[in-house]
Amino acid sequence: QVQLVESGGGLVQAGGSLRLSCAASGNSLSGYIVAWFRQAPGKEREFVGACSRSPCPTAYTTYASSVKGRFTISRDDTKNMVYLQLSALKPEDTAVYFCAVRVASVPVRAVDEYRFWGQGTQVTVAS
Repeated sequence: QVQLVESGGGLVQAGGSLRLSCAASGNSLSGYIVAWFRQAPGKEREFVGACSRSPCPTAYTTYASSVKGRFTISRDDTKNMVYLQLSALKPEDTAVYFCAVRVASVPVRAVDEYRFWGQGTQVTVAS
């Protein structure tokens, strides 16, 4: 079992930045896929990015095209922490952001492939 708790969300102006954190407990994240998803009101939960190896070097990270170049995932398996740096934020980035863990070694984008989820943290980008 892995418990995940996100933090760091808030209200930010367009063009601003935020850093989201995800604290894991119950089991080490080492060897697992960590990912971020988001869900805007009235929309399905969508993939943001995933990382297969700490500290998330480029070769082990994948992003949705809508956030690539603006968002950066990192992880510190020694602290059991996952981060999402959000930059150049746009109003369409407004959503609840979720941290998730897949008990496997290959990152995928499907929501159903992730077994453990946090409760989410709200990010609101004002225009």
